[in-house]
Amino acid sequence: MLTLKKAIIIGASSGIGKELAKILSFEGYIVGLVARRTANLIELQKQLPNKAFIKTVDISCPNKAKNLIEELIREMGGIDLFVISSGVGHLNPDLNLSYEQEVIDVNVSGFVAMSNVAYKHFLSKGSGHLLGISSIGALMPNPSAPAYNASKVFVSNYLVSIRHKLESQTNNVVVTDVKCGFVDTNMAKGDKNKMFWVASPEKVALQIYDGLKKKKKLIYVSKRWRTIAWVLKVISLMR
Repeated sequence: MLTLKKAIIIGASSGIGKELAKILSFEGYIVGLVARRTANLIELQKQLPNKAFIKTVDISCPNKAKNLIEELIREMGGIDLFVISSGVGHLNPDLNLSYEQEVIDVNVSGFVAMSNVAYKHFLSKGSGHLLGISSIGALMPNPSAPAYNASKVFVSNYLVSIRHKLESQTNNVVVTDVKCGFVDTNMAKGDKNKMFWVASPEKVALQIYDGLKKKKKLIYVSKRWRTIAWVLKVISLMR
């Protein structure tokens, strides 16, 4: 009997998470759709060819979010893939504290809570794949969005740390850090006419899925950002 794979996508209501949910469903996955906007999740659920669960969750409330995701995993009978695509960002040159705090609540505290659930589930299961969406911004400071770039440093470093921890305990759990360049979503702040190599969420999701199938530990999307990442690392070493 064929056993379908199961995945949870945090941040499935829009952007990369939404497009990745579509790809996974069309590739035969049963998916758990998670976000704050219930109406968007219901609309997406109607478009998918395979069974999809819905859970309305605000990951900026970590303890409540953790309990709800654990509940979803039980409802789905376990999962094989856990994607954390949820995130917020603000251009905040005046350091408005409420903006900085929102970024930390979602991109750091929320990310940790979701990673914690995935880590414990996959460790108990002995296998699985955790994939987190970070950013090229993790490789450089940004005076106009300090909390956002710093949060992506945290995301990437946290994923690598979890990977090393899991490698000492089991060889069957994959952890992937996805570093995105400019993506044409609401997360892309500023004048899009001045941005370069802006990729569509559909293109980004396809490249992520390709890397996911290959069990890559690090994915740059679009792929040309790998060169920029190398340049940024060299510059940081020269400072």
